[in-house]
Amino acid sequence: QVQLVQSGGGLVQAGDSLRLSCAASGRTFSRYSMGWFRQAPGKEREFVAAISWSGSSTNYADSVKGRSTISRDNAKNTVYLQMNSLEPEDTAVYYCGGTTWDYAATRENEYDYWGQGTQVTVSS
Repeated sequence: QVQLVQSGGGLVQAGDSLRLSCAASGRTFSRYSMGWFRQAPGKEREFVAAISWSGSSTNYADSVKGRSTISRDNAKNTVYLQMNSLEPEDTAVYYCGGTTWDYAATRENEYDYWGQGTQVTVSS
């Protein structure tokens, strides 16, 4: 079993950058593919980015492609989401997820474990 603890987030201005972190407990972190999802008020949770367990494969939502980078450090049991050129439309609660699938999964129902969520607010 994996427990995920998120950090980062907060209030930023449009155009700023932000990095979210998700630290996992357990020794088998390197065998979990990881992803980031977000949920804006009144909307369903949506996929943002994912990375395979080896880090060799990544996927991004079109809305963040080119502005965001997902990465992982298996030695630190941590996955990151670097977001640049933030827009007010990026305002949401961000969740990291872990899955035993060995690819960069993009669907919410493919994930078994979730972090507690962290608020990102981008002001215009």
